[in-house]
Amino acid sequence: MDWDKLRIFHAVADAGSLTAAGDILHLSQSAVSRQIRALEDSLDTTLFHRHARGLILTEQGELLFDATNAMNRRLDTAAARIRDSREEVFGELKVTTTTGFGTLWLVPRLPKLYAKYPELKIDLMLDERVLDLPMREADLAIRMKEPSQADLIRKRLNTVRMRLYAMPDYLAERGTPKRLADLTTHRLISQNTRSTQVSAGEMLTDTLHSVGIPSTLTVNNYFGVLQGVLNGLGIGVLPDYVIADFPRMVRVLPDLESAKIPVFLAYPEELRSSKRIAAFRDFVLEELALSAKLREEAKRHARSA
Repeated sequence: MDWDKLRIFHAVADAGSLTAAGDILHLSQSAVSRQIRALEDSLDTTLFHRHARGLILTEQGELLFDATNAMNRRLDTAAARIRDSREEVFGELKVTTTTGFGTLWLVPRLPKLYAKYPELKIDLMLDERVLDLPMREADLAIRMKEPSQADLIRKRLNTVRMRLYAMPDYLAERGTPKRLADLTTHRLISQNTRSTQVSAGEMLTDTLHSVGIPSTLTVNNYFGVLQGVLNGLGIGVLPDYVIADFPRMVRVLPDLESAKIPVFLAYPEELRSSKRIAAFRDFVLEELALSAKLREEAKRHARSA
């Protein structure tokens, strides 16, 4: 099968029109159209339904588009591995993690990574949905559970617990709860039950709501919960890694917390020798070690206060 015709077919299928594909490929619309007709003739099938608003793939066209997508991913992987055979760390790295971990922990630390590797291009995808690493939807993932996909290199980074936090000014005004029932005189800030979240966090939130808290603020991500706590709206349910960056926050009801939530870093086996992967992995491990140290310092400070 002619590679040039496949390349042109993929561009047309992706763009949805001959004109748009021609602009991308720097070809005339008529040249693109001729190549598509030639490909359809060689396969003895129709690949597109043509109408006034553009082109829609037929069932056979969908099958071929799936194949060209897979080919492009394999070519991207090969190009990445060739580039990674050099000593420099540069180029695009597609990273996926949860919205909470990405916004509250990872992004604030990325300036250090960019300072060390200024030519690195990170495409950060914050999504509760688990992306398919073997199919190269992402190069590397940090998830709050062990990945189940095959052909992945996995490394357990640490564990996270969901805990209760509030600002000192809020507690000075409203009082510090001593037991679970005392939360009925406070406002609870948490993720709402419709949001995708780890089961350990959801179970803790359900336990808290079971006492009948009259005033609540629910948000669909932990960044919103954190902003509510920082602005003195109430007591928030947050992952324990936030305390490293917000040491003024006070842990409330220290005997109450979620079960341990494992944090895993994973990437495809075929990227084992990637220097970009290694650089990002080592950066995350170093920053996690620093965060753990800061949490311990915060604990000592709280005990001595």
